[in-house]
Amino acid sequence: MKQIQTEIEIYSSPSTAWKILTDFSSFRKWNPIIIQIAGEARLGEKLKISVRTSKGTVRAYTPTITVFNENHELRWKGKSFLPGLLNGERIFTFIQISEERIRLQHSELFTGLGSFVAGARLFKDIENSLQQMNNAFKKRVEETT
Repeated sequence: MKQIQTEIEIYSSPSTAWKILTDFSSFRKWNPIIIQIAGEARLGEKLKISVRTSKGTVRAYTPTITVFNENHELRWKGKSFLPGLLNGERIFTFIQISEERIRLQHSELFTGLGSFVAGARLFKDIENSLQQMNNAFKKRVEETT
């Protein structure tokens, strides 16, 4: 198992940030990494997500929403085409710091054989993409507030 965790503070209420996070149709307008999500923001929904890699390649995967705790936590989990090779779970958690600020904890949890075999460079690229998304999300949320 390998977990990559990032966080960022945002001037916003959890409900405002949640509306932007779960407005999947608008991701293409602000998100440099996840450029498209097809599907509804609800528990059990199978999504089709298009991601731009650090090399500019677009890859698609189809995770399922496993946690949908409004204004607090969203998780989706995807599996590789070969069972047990590499599974990934994207986790977004909002923690209220004060009346006008939240902390977004944004992480990716990898399990399966691939999580042990993948090199440090891949995980560093993923960490960088999470941070890029955090910065873009913060900007989008704070412009809305």
